[in-house]
Amino acid sequence: MRKLETSKRIILLALSGVCIALETLVFVYYWKTNFSPSITVETGIHYYWRADALQIAFYVAMLFFFSNMYGGMRIGYLKNAEVIFSQAFASLAADILLYGQLSIMAKRLFVPQCFIYLLIWQLLIILIWNNIAYWIYKTIFPPRKMLLIHGDRPIDSIVSKFQSRKDKYNIVRYTHLEKGLEVLYREIEEGYNSGEFNAVVIWDIPTQERNLLLKYCYARSIRVYMMPKITDVILLGTEELHLFDTPILLTREYSLTVEQRFIKRMIDLIFALLLFVITSPIMLITAIVIKLYDGGPVLYKQVRCTLNQREFYILKFRSMRVDAEKDGVARLAQKNDNRITPIGKFIRKVRIDELPQLINIIKGDMSFIGPRPERPEIIAQYMEVMPEFAYRMKVKAGLAGYAQVYGKYNTTPYDKLKLDLTYIENYSVWLDIQLMLLTLKILFWPDSTEGVESEQITALKEEMKNSDK
Repeated sequence: MRKLETSKRIILLALSGVCIALETLVFVYYWKTNFSPSITVETGIHYYWRADALQIAFYVAMLFFFSNMYGGMRIGYLKNAEVIFSQAFASLAADILLYGQLSIMAKRLFVPQCFIYLLIWQLLIILIWNNIAYWIYKTIFPPRKMLLIHGDRPIDSIVSKFQSRKDKYNIVRYTHLEKGLEVLYREIEEGYNSGEFNAVVIWDIPTQERNLLLKYCYARSIRVYMMPKITDVILLGTEELHLFDTPILLTREYSLTVEQRFIKRMIDLIFALLLFVITSPIMLITAIVIKLYDGGPVLYKQVRCTLNQREFYILKFRSMRVDAEKDGVARLAQKNDNRITPIGKFIRKVRIDELPQLINIIKGDMSFIGPRPERPEIIAQYMEVMPEFAYRMKVKAGLAGYAQVYGKYNTTPYDKLKLDLTYIENYSVWLDIQLMLLTLKILFWPDSTEGVESEQITALKEEMKNSDK
């Protein structure tokens, strides 16, 4: 098993590579039989083998880039359905760019028929091969057996998350920190050596004991899964310095440099203005439909907080009844929320309700990428039990963010905070571009749109009402 683990990455790359190779073969067929001859007819330019090879290499590079970006190559790490969806989305993105490229070369829009056939064949390959690859992966790499070490805080939430991936994880034993470190050390060693489990999960226990357990496992080359604390996430973004022969970690007093803020603002302005013009017909139709439905206001304005907890009015297309919050209590949308109108359900599903926030971005209240802005009263509730929630407002609020890409609508505030801090502490312009591209994928993936439970006013669940220790 250890030898297989050593070559695991190679095996996974090979499985993903077969899918990309098969998709490329379909492209090569259509290139030789349709695309290249059409370019020759339109331009009089004849393609020789070097030009053919260059075009094929360019397409493979695009396909590899999008597959890696959207998770189409993460067989075994993501759920099989998500891998299939991600690879299909990557192929669609590559084919759209190809269509644009060839249309520019031909100086006219290509007839899309062959591109549709190309995409259909690729989707069939993706569906068939990824199911085969998933079966191969499960056969070679059975679920990892794990020991979960926990403290007094509830573990139901994390256990259910591990159980949702029974193809990848199998918690075979639970043990409590109260047994003492010496007993836990023996339990880890005996269980690991006997093959009862081959990994340890250290979950939400005090830092001192956690660090000792981590060093014990590290010394014996035992795999560890560990929940990071807020300080751990902050340390991820530190700069490494050396004072003579002493390593030092530097956490700066500001989150983004002057150059980063300037470039980020320019990207926001250019893309927001461009998208506002492109989507204006959609926004006009949406506004008319909302008005005709119940005669209420088209836009919904709500106070939210951005950089340094400054308040502003966020703009959305109204998706709920006019009297949705007549009691004056701030609530997140719930599962099967009866306050949402039929039109609202649709515009929420396809994210049209968020389009007016382009105005907020142009005004400078928001950015394209950043922590989603919360209401002042909800922030106050969170900060009563989690003062660190204010850290999210060290940068400007965003239309989309790290927590939206890697979390869900009902992700707990504690986890949202850690996800957003990961973004803040590792910020780069390239990270913004990555998150913009990944946001396109989650627009069509339903997991991120799920509401909170009906009994919740905010996303703060009872088990998160503890300080980070």
